[in-house]
Amino acid sequence: MNLPNKLTASRFALTVLFLWAVFSSFTFHNTLALFFFCLAGITDFLDGRIARARNLITNFGILMDPLADKIMTCSAFIAFVESTHINPHAPVKVGAWMVVLIVGRELAITGLRLLAATKSIVLAAERYGKHKTISQITAIIALLVVDACEEWAPPLKALFVSWTPMFAEIMLWVSVVLTASSGAIYLWRNRELYLQDI
Repeated sequence: MNLPNKLTASRFALTVLFLWAVFSSFTFHNTLALFFFCLAGITDFLDGRIARARNLITNFGILMDPLADKIMTCSAFIAFVESTHINPHAPVKVGAWMVVLIVGRELAITGLRLLAATKSIVLAAERYGKHKTISQITAIIALLVVDACEEWAPPLKALFVSWTPMFAEIMLWVSVVLTASSGAIYLWRNRELYLQDI
């Protein structure tokens, strides 16, 4: 297994460790969850860059890289539904309907790409989808910082606690809007794939 594929595979393990940290109760568990998610995000950035630079693109990477991304982000949003509703004092609440929309969009686009593959058509990612991914990861990191900074020493906590909840709330809504709109655009532009047999 080459280096990009190892980085992709490591993202599955890091997602498991991230979820374990989120739902643990030891000291600094939120900070550890933030660390694991950021590390997973770094592997997401590196694996594609290395694969293209070294011409190490494989079928494993083509299949597993987007799957690892979706599992990582969807797992985080699903975890937030439970963790932010368990805590009645959570400054930012992640609504279940938001996560249903996000997960539903990812399933719909994955299904569309599978349908295209049966017709020997490769659907490339669009810039709207890339903006969606960036907004989702930014929102998740911001939400994690909101929880993690409560564990930090007062001087460090003071740098984040005043503005991160509002920033996390804004980015959450931005990611929901971009997720819905990018999914709708993608489905509309490729509608001939699933409407031609009706």
